[in-house]
Amino acid sequence: MIYPAIAAVLVLLFYFGWKLTARNAYESARYTVIETDGSYQIREYPDLMLVSTDSKAQAVDRDGRFMRLFRYIDGANQQEQKVSMTTPVFMDPENKPSDRQMSFVIPQQTAAQGIPVPTGENVRIQQRKGGRFAVYRFSGRMNQATTAKAEQKLQDWMKQKGLSQTGSVESAGYDPPWTPGPLRRNEVLIRLVQPEKTNSVSE
Repeated sequence: MIYPAIAAVLVLLFYFGWKLTARNAYESARYTVIETDGSYQIREYPDLMLVSTDSKAQAVDRDGRFMRLFRYIDGANQQEQKVSMTTPVFMDPENKPSDRQMSFVIPQQTAAQGIPVPTGENVRIQQRKGGRFAVYRFSGRMNQATTAKAEQKLQDWMKQKGLSQTGSVESAGYDPPWTPGPLRRNEVLIRLVQPEKTNSVSE
């Protein structure tokens, strides 16, 4: 009987440890859902402030981007200020060129009070302009094959809906590396041409 009890305790420790570090524990980038169709959505995002880096000249160091951004939020900035982790991590898809960008979203309160200036090499603050996006959500591990498949599904759905693309494709990951594949939340996003605003005329 002792072994099942130990196993149950370990499972509980893993579950609560995962819950404390899962995506629900972090502030997430705001958006408004315009339409939902199964795993597809059309969303409206406001302007977001990001801390970003890229993988130029570091194709072998696959973890270099994440660690540079993590050091920034851990205090590698002129103010030596810790910045809260947020979700998602925005990335250029894995099937894009080797200088792929990765970005953390700056928390709303930090953006309002003043964003710490990065001191790390190849780390910068930039704005992600708001707008309307088509989004496809999927689980599993995000890699070149799964991202390309998700992007194609989103392109096909957009074609069916008569939606027009502007700008490049983004991918977004919401979970820490130890989250099991079936529980992971991944997304691909494509910026859409903004619908024209119509002015109502009263008679």
